[in-house]
Amino acid sequence: MGMLQYDFMVRALIAGLVIGIICPALGNFLVIRRYAFMADAISHVCLAGVAIGLWLGAASYTPFLVIVIAVLGAMAVDYLRTHSSLSPDALLALVMSGGLALAVIFFGLAKGGALDITSYLFGSLMTVNNSDLWLIIVVAVIVLLFLVLLYKELYFICSDEQSARVAGLPVDRLNRVFIFLVALTVAVSLRVVGTLLVGALMVIPVLASLIIGRSFKQVFYYSLGLGVIAAVLGLVSSYQFGLASGGCIVLVALLFFALFYMVKWVRTLFKQHSVLKDVE
Repeated sequence: MGMLQYDFMVRALIAGLVIGIICPALGNFLVIRRYAFMADAISHVCLAGVAIGLWLGAASYTPFLVIVIAVLGAMAVDYLRTHSSLSPDALLALVMSGGLALAVIFFGLAKGGALDITSYLFGSLMTVNNSDLWLIIVVAVIVLLFLVLLYKELYFICSDEQSARVAGLPVDRLNRVFIFLVALTVAVSLRVVGTLLVGALMVIPVLASLIIGRSFKQVFYYSLGLGVIAAVLGLVSSYQFGLASGGCIVLVALLFFALFYMVKWVRTLFKQHSVLKDVE
């Protein structure tokens, strides 16, 4: 508990708790829609925003540049999804490659600077300031309100888009809002989780919950719980061992996935063994 005497750690824990909720909350709908790499694609586009901030020498405005670039990248994904014949994986690979290429170019043009790039790549406890925290909270409130009000409609669209269109739902409009919120969530999560790992926090708690959940609602709530636990344990580990916060958070989530998978595997073997004994 001694770490709570430091303001930066309190800010990081609050931010981690919030991100641990909203990332898996949106990740559930990405997974059932088979767009699990959407967050990765947008996070690489966000890296271009970091590079532009470094090139402009505007480190204080970098979080807002990241949000703008993330939203533009997300809108590009949505436009290409509806106006091209590209498969989802090819589309996301295209956007991811483009974002990374822009980042490399602008990092090269910047030729060094005061911006701490590693904090955006891997996450950092020290870099979460008050403005970052409030931005994360505001985005979280917007995301949670959206999910509470349109949970059923969003699930309907993600599970069967054609039927949702026939039923008269504003599918295109809801898709744009959803992708916009994914972009905002990815952009504000970079400080804590990092560009390279924010996609994992959206997906891994969901995949772990799919092992133990028997319905979408169970998977949804289990993933939120796992996201919070992974964020808290990961941030504490990061503080104790001086490691990157993003890596610690995702590693904790992976450990839960491995644990649930092993338990399910053992139970399956036990059931098979019981069936064979009954047959004999």
